[in-house]
Amino acid sequence: MLKGFTVPKSPFGQAALTPPPPWHYAGDAVGIEFWTDPDAAAATLPSGLSPDPASNGHAVMMFLDWQFTAQDDEYLEPARYQYREALVLVDAMHRDVPVMWCPYIYVDNDAALARGWTQGFPKKMGSIFQTRSFVASGPAAAPVAPGSRFGASLSAHGQRLAEACVTLRKPVEDGLSLFTRPTVLLRYFPRLVAGDRDEPAVDELAMSVTDNLTVAGAWIGTGELNFPETNGEELHALAPRRIEAGFRYSLSYSISDLKVLENHGA
Repeated sequence: MLKGFTVPKSPFGQAALTPPPPWHYAGDAVGIEFWTDPDAAAATLPSGLSPDPASNGHAVMMFLDWQFTAQDDEYLEPARYQYREALVLVDAMHRDVPVMWCPYIYVDNDAALARGWTQGFPKKMGSIFQTRSFVASGPAAAPVAPGSRFGASLSAHGQRLAEACVTLRKPVEDGLSLFTRPTVLLRYFPRLVAGDRDEPAVDELAMSVTDNLTVAGAWIGTGELNFPETNGEELHALAPRRIEAGFRYSLSYSISDLKVLENHGA
């Protein structure tokens, strides 16, 4: 019997793109809180979600430098178990619950791509970079301190999709209030069979479930964000109209479950 949590299934299960959960993550995030065109944000929402009348157009763009593992110290193979990510989240409502919706997300690792599709993140391949901070002081160390600047960028298929810069101002003592909303995703897998292409094999609205979320070293400041218009992408439709703030923080959490909110395929 072939084994493996994801494809490719294989005799020993070691060829699978990703091991079975729980999955554990740790990383650094650079991000921008901003306001975009409310109609453009609303246009990204799937069936089951509606604009939040109190904050329609509110969004967050994040760039993350990740390390992850499963149960067997996989992080000791950094070439496989490190990756970078960029994503945008917009405010929405699921019935009477305020949530965040992820319309676009990019990674540079195939295991992250497979895990994301399993969860419902619409991950695509991209090239993501952000300024890193180092403990040893020096001109390139980018200390986490007032006035320090952190840049970030996203490119795909040779085109620049996003560029950001955050200037730190002060630490956030009581944690970031940006992420009090759960993230809602669309698990969607189409059929290729002729005549059945309008009836996807999976069409589920799902809520991401995180365990043991820890946020550390959160700082807030000013931010700059630009989404250049490119062919074959639609991120630029969410271009910022107003920047609220920039931020940087470290985080860790685990994933072992998923909550299905609606099954549109049933």
